[in-house]
Amino acid sequence: MAARTKVTLPQLRAMKERGEKITMVTAYDYPSALLADRAGMDMLLVGDSLGMVVLGYQSTVPVTMDEMVHHTRAVMRANPAALVVADLPFLSYQASVQDAVYNAGRLVKEGGADAVKLEGGRAMIPMVRAIVDAGIPVMGHLGLTPQSVVQLGGYRVQGREAAAAEKIAADAAELVEAGIFSLVLECVPAELARRITAELPVPTIGIGAGPDCDGQVLVYHDLLGLFDRFQPKFVKRYVNLGEAIVKALADYREEVRQGKFPGEEHSFR
Repeated sequence: MAARTKVTLPQLRAMKERGEKITMVTAYDYPSALLADRAGMDMLLVGDSLGMVVLGYQSTVPVTMDEMVHHTRAVMRANPAALVVADLPFLSYQASVQDAVYNAGRLVKEGGADAVKLEGGRAMIPMVRAIVDAGIPVMGHLGLTPQSVVQLGGYRVQGREAAAAEKIAADAAELVEAGIFSLVLECVPAELARRITAELPVPTIGIGAGPDCDGQVLVYHDLLGLFDRFQPKFVKRYVNLGEAIVKALADYREEVRQGKFPGEEHSFR
């Protein structure tokens, strides 16, 4: 693939206007960012999901700012043409506007991210406005918001009831008014996602939100079969690398035990 130019916010908006689907996948380190960018992804998300699929936490809640900065820096070393968005982790932005701006700034200044993402609706409007006013692009996130999963009653579809759907749609409009450049819709009914996508001037990125969002995002480890603790309904596993890796490691172990590796071709004279 020929070298690409850096993806920009106006390009993403133009893709929505043309009806051209936007592709996004998570990346948490240099090799995953390198491979995802070579595959031609439009956006990479350094998601706080790294807490579960990379660091082994039970949820995204324990992830710290230092961990997010560390992983974002690793992703940026791949010099991706894709637009890189980094998650603001739990309690890095909810307590105050000052916290939100400072920590968003850390992801950009120390981590090198192109933009940040935060979860939540109306309550987060002051934080979104302040971060945008500081010159940092913000992606919103509505529906199933993993940092609030206990409050939401677990990992379940949001917006099925009429009142809940109206709240999500209203929150989406307010986030756009506050200045977000894009919105993730997670685990919402396809019809609600279709409606919000049609109403908003900014791109929507779906994950478990049906086919009518302007783009889609999946977790790198889920689509490649590298994480098997659970598999959400919305995940399509394109390959099972986990099984292939285990087999390769077992083959290596056996060849070492049997004296087959290293062979003459792997040795020096």
